[in-house]
Amino acid sequence: MMKRIGQLFFTGFDTATPSEEFLDFYASDNIGGVILFEENCNPHSLAEESIKKILSRSAIVPFIGVDQEGGRVSRFRGKPAEFNAPAEYGKKKNIDIFEEHFARAAYYLHALGINLILGPVADLWLNKGNKCLEGRTFGSNPAWVIPFIEKAIRISNKVGLLSCLKHFPGFGAAETDPHTALASADYDFQTFVNREALTFKAGIGAGADMVMTTHLLLPAIDQQPATVSKKIIDELLRGILEFDGIVVTDDLLMLGAEGFGSPAERALNAFLAGHDLLLFGRDFRAARAAVAYFKEAYRKGIIMDERLEASLDRISGIKSKLTIPVI
Repeated sequence: MMKRIGQLFFTGFDTATPSEEFLDFYASDNIGGVILFEENCNPHSLAEESIKKILSRSAIVPFIGVDQEGGRVSRFRGKPAEFNAPAEYGKKKNIDIFEEHFARAAYYLHALGINLILGPVADLWLNKGNKCLEGRTFGSNPAWVIPFIEKAIRISNKVGLLSCLKHFPGFGAAETDPHTALASADYDFQTFVNREALTFKAGIGAGADMVMTTHLLLPAIDQQPATVSKKIIDELLRGILEFDGIVVTDDLLMLGAEGFGSPAERALNAFLAGHDLLLFGRDFRAARAAVAYFKEAYRKGIIMDERLEASLDRISGIKSKLTIPVI
């Protein structure tokens, strides 16, 4: 069991290509996935070479993930990988053009070795003061947004890419950017059921493999932020929406997560709240420390076998859909 704990961790690296230090950590701790950022993806051949290096050190197929939402959140720049911002497609309600652009990008990314797109964004554009989400959503009305969510997931499934809905339980009514501080929104449970839940429910129904939470406090629902809230994960996501796939944190190194302890404590607290996959942006050294801290917590009996096995089974179950590409 101890050797499998690294599968719960998902991290990037702080250089353009993976260093030997990173690769040694990745291989020795059996890390579950690698996230690429813009500096790792351009030119596109850079990402392709990095993925080859990562796969050469992989005992288990890893998640190779990227935020490729379209518009300003596009780690790969230039066609055929880059496409317009979701807001542009949503405004015109032209799902056929979105399908053409997204499918072109998805096939290309898969050919490069990407197997996970951290999207689509299932949030609703409800607060124009929310600069973090500006341009990143398909609109404010669930009825308009849902067809785009479903289309993105179905194309991803067809191509062989995993998909990840974000940012649960719905970040659109907030204003604070969780990169800089803990965000909050004032909607209650009934509003969630009638509004935010709709796009996530549709995405889950279409076959989303993962759902990402964010560092968001909903005081009308729980006094614990979503990142460390058993209620939001167990009751809302697992219970009401009946999602049994992988729940992944947003980047645990964001300033919005500072209140949950040290980076290692954040990972443990998020796991105990119900997350399966623990995301550490570019700082793999923080991830390395968190893996060691997590293993110690397991030795001390803070983490139960049954709970650990549930997350590891979800991860291995989703990974069974993947094959290592020939590149």
